[in-house]
Order: sequence, then structure tokens, then C-alpha cells
Amino acid sequence: MMSQADTRPAIEFRHVSYRVNGDASRELLHDLNLEVQRGETLVLLGRSGSGKTTTLKLINHLLTPSEGELRVEARLTRDWDVIRLRRMIGYVIQEVGLFPHFTVERNIGLVPKIENWPARRIADRVRELLALVGLDPEIGSRYPRELSGGQRQRVGVARALAADPPILLMDEPFGALDPITRAELQREFLGLQKRLRKTVVFVTHDLREGLFLGTRIALMEAGRLVTVQTAEEFPACAEPLAAAYTSAFGTGV
Repeated sequence: MMSQADTRPAIEFRHVSYRVNGDASRELLHDLNLEVQRGETLVLLGRSGSGKTTTLKLINHLLTPSEGELRVEARLTRDWDVIRLRRMIGYVIQEVGLFPHFTVERNIGLVPKIENWPARRIADRVRELLALVGLDPEIGSRYPRELSGGQRQRVGVARALAADPPILLMDEPFGALDPITRAELQREFLGLQKRLRKTVVFVTHDLREGLFLGTRIALMEAGRLVTVQTAEEFPACAEPLAAAYTSAFGTGV
């Protein structure tokens, strides 16, 4: 039987707002109420400026709520040691953010090394993760500049998973790739998530990507949450903005 802690949301927003330097005229997020359940992929869908990336940055405490309460693993973010919080959250971004002067192996093993894992355990974990994301182990000795865009993105996912964090934040991770590589990585990520069952918050402006990868879709606009629907329900949602997305992307039922 699951404990009470296990049944709580992995991430919980309660009336969270964020204003730049507390300036009411620069509110990026308004009164957000949202839960992310353990093991689901919650997609934050919306246009640029809708508050998606701000929401991610609040989760790993790169930003602090101006109002409201945000809990990660049932603890207020302000009560977490920020280093411990961030080490239990993997972060994957569009630009990947690999260290150019580190080899692939060193990039992936960075957090385990900071966590003082033994060298052999790090090496084994790097090999395991390269295989997991579909890369040959020999690539570990290369530098990011020697990789294709798709390979760099796979390494970015491997690095985010290195210390086995329970939560992944993904900010348009496949957005800069060509359509064929993007489709390949989407399929690979979906298979990976079915195996690992991480709690994932995935930012995109592409409804097709959201429907393919997401358990639920949280639609945002101008810093406000518009609606939350399952991936199956979203195409039939009558909410005007949701219907506009469905029409624009040709994903109607």
C-alpha cells in the first residue's frame, strides 16, 4: 500500500504568481494552480510569452514565486536546500548546454562526480546511459563540436538522467532539430519514458508534439493557465483557445 507521501503530487502550484522584481506591471505568471502527478508527462503548451519557461524556472528555484506556494516532493521550494533540489531535477533545454571543453563522457558524468560517485560507477553509468539514448559507447571520448545536433541532444538527455533524478524539466528540447531527427527523438523519448516513468514537465509550442508525448496538456496564454486536458481529451476541448490550437495544427477529432 502506498504511503501518504507517495500519493501526493510530485509538483504542486497553489495560487502562484511571478513578477519581475516584484513589479506588478511585469507579471509573467498569474495565480497558477496546477499539479503534476508522479510518473506523468505534463506538457506546458503555449505561445512565446505564455509563462511556460517561467513555470519551469520556478520548479527548480531559478526563480522565486512572488505570491503563492510551490511544493516539490511535498516540500515548499523555499524550504529546500537549492543545491539538493536541483540535483534531484534533470534539466534539458533546446540549446543542450553541454560544456564544449568537456568530452561527452565528462559531460554526462558531471553530476555523479559532484555527488562523489566512485570513478568506476560513473564510467559504468555513462556507458549505460549512452546505450539508453541510442549512442555508441565510443562517442564518449568525443567533444560536443564533433557531434551532430541529434547526437548532442541525446547526450543532453543522458546528462539529465545521469544521477537518476525523479523529475525531468524539458524546455523545447527538440525544437531546434530538423523534422526527421526531431521525430526520431520524440519516438525515442516516448519509449524511454515508458521504461523509466519519470515525472516530466515538457514545454512546447507544438500541439502535435504535446499530444504525442504528453499524459496531460496544460494550455497557457499570457501568464495564465487556460485549461488542463488529457492528451485524448484535448482535440475535442471546446475552450476557444484550445479549439484554435486544434484547428491550426489539424489535429481535430
